[in-house]
Amino acid sequence: MSPKAKLYQMVSKMTKHSKRYQLVQDKVDRQRRYGVAEAINLVNEMATANFDETVEVAVKLGADPAKGDQTVRGSLVLPHGTGKVPRVAVFAEGEIAKSAEEAGADRTGGEDLIAAIEEGWEDFDVLVAHPAMMGEVGKRLGRLLGPRMPNKKAGNITEDVATVVTELKSGKVEYRMDRGGVVHILIGKVSFTNEQLTENLVSLLQTINQARPAAVTGRFIRSVAMSSSMGPGIKLDLDEVMAQAP
Repeated sequence: MSPKAKLYQMVSKMTKHSKRYQLVQDKVDRQRRYGVAEAINLVNEMATANFDETVEVAVKLGADPAKGDQTVRGSLVLPHGTGKVPRVAVFAEGEIAKSAEEAGADRTGGEDLIAAIEEGWEDFDVLVAHPAMMGEVGKRLGRLLGPRMPNKKAGNITEDVATVVTELKSGKVEYRMDRGGVVHILIGKVSFTNEQLTENLVSLLQTINQARPAAVTGRFIRSVAMSSSMGPGIKLDLDEVMAQAP
């Protein structure tokens, strides 16, 4: 077998889906754009895992990730949360750290927290930092954490760390465009009602639309797809979606 044929065989094995996935994907018409209500019903129907699957959204943007003036990143508090309470670690000391702990932070610290992350500690979902800590955090952890670093645009570098911790625990989520110009974000669980998922979706798209960089021309939100964490993507009717998120 030639090296090229071996590579093709290896990739085919890696991308082969389970029988369960293959069965449910047949229910989705790949050429069709679904209305929001019908898409949510399909997501629920195809969520056959033995746990409460998350509902995820992929938003393709008409922005160029390679251009700094077209970066899309921010945060919002979803009306109905995400169904998941994140683990929040805060870079702060003294009374500020105490206020963060009272707000529900899972861990706070200065030098000790920086050292723990340097040594491989990763029991967190979101990092928040008081501005006074960012010099040392950036110097020692910038390369290690990369996009997980606290970020002003996401609202995770702040004087009021307690409020941010409270918001994160209540359903605040961060979104950012990846190198392909797509925002991937979860908007809830399949156990949510259709109304809750719809309101979370609309709130997300309104927020992203408002974050449109001035340098972007043409249509900003190009496409939207929805899926459960173990299910195939369902493309949404963009005109209907955007009519709900002006």
